[in-house]
Amino acid sequence: MADTAQALNTVARNVRAARTRAGLTLDQLSLRAQVSKGALVALEKAQGNPNLATLVRLADTLGLSVSALVQGSGPTRVQVVEAAAVTPLWTGGQGGRAQLMLTTAGPAPVEVWRWLLHPGEEYTSHPHPAGVVETVSVTAGSMVLAVDGVEHPLPAGATATFDADVPHGYRGAGSGPCELLMTVHLPPGPPHPA
Repeated sequence: MADTAQALNTVARNVRAARTRAGLTLDQLSLRAQVSKGALVALEKAQGNPNLATLVRLADTLGLSVSALVQGSGPTRVQVVEAAAVTPLWTGGQGGRAQLMLTTAGPAPVEVWRWLLHPGEEYTSHPHPAGVVETVSVTAGSMVLAVDGVEHPLPAGATATFDADVPHGYRGAGSGPCELLMTVHLPPGPPHPA
């Protein structure tokens, strides 16, 4: 429970700081991120429980990585993250999960995600800003990658990359769990007005 409260306080502090740096009011951020003002007010007060879609929308709008919103201190020279130490940011109805393992530093950060999807379990994402590229590598099982309405079956060992500025999603396929690593490559530069 203390870890959850600490994580929520970190998200609250980071969202408020990023919004202030961007010169946005709560109303402006709400409109641009398509997140209700009430949810933003609660989030900045470290109340509620933001879901992955909300965090992604806020990060996209603020020109940040998701980890810039959820992580406390900045990266050290070598960053080692154990999977068991990372709280899932998405949990599926059958026990699947998405864990943001870390984000690289620099002008064009890369998020590294670990996913588990059970057969039929899916996650659908809204389009990200132009310049965001996702890469998925299936390490076990199989999945279906949907990009802009077109499905692409990916067996174990397959890797796919795509421009993530269109609707996209992931669905577990086959008879067993699908494990995959996903990277989200963020474009360099300041956030673009929405």
